[in-house]
Amino acid sequence: MSIETSGDAAEETNTVDERARELGEAIRNLPEFERFQEAQEAVEQSEEAQEKIDEFEQVRQEFMLARQTGQASQEDLQHLQETQQELHDIPVMEEYLDAQNRLDVKLEQVNDTLSEVIGLDFADEASGCCND
Repeated sequence: MSIETSGDAAEETNTVDERARELGEAIRNLPEFERFQEAQEAVEQSEEAQEKIDEFEQVRQEFMLARQTGQASQEDLQHLQETQQELHDIPVMEEYLDAQNRLDVKLEQVNDTLSEVIGLDFADEASGCCND
């Protein structure tokens, strides 16, 4: 049985950190990630999308305040949902949401692979959440 020295532990940590950087670079080079970034930039540059985002955020904040004070109505909720749907119906927003979904699916696959290799849910453990 060997005793691990602190130099060995530091070398292992460096190896894991380097592999994590490689994984990050590989993810950054995924077509799904590239498409997501392009879609995000398109949304940021779309005046129509930005205006509708601002409108949605205002309606959402008003709804949340009304809900906290017990004054939110079904009509308020419906207005919020309609505003969100109008936002989602903007073509650059549709593209963004589709790209985001595809990236989420790919990252879930990466998480599943990591989880399988280490024997526990990687994303859950990485989040720092307690599992009591």
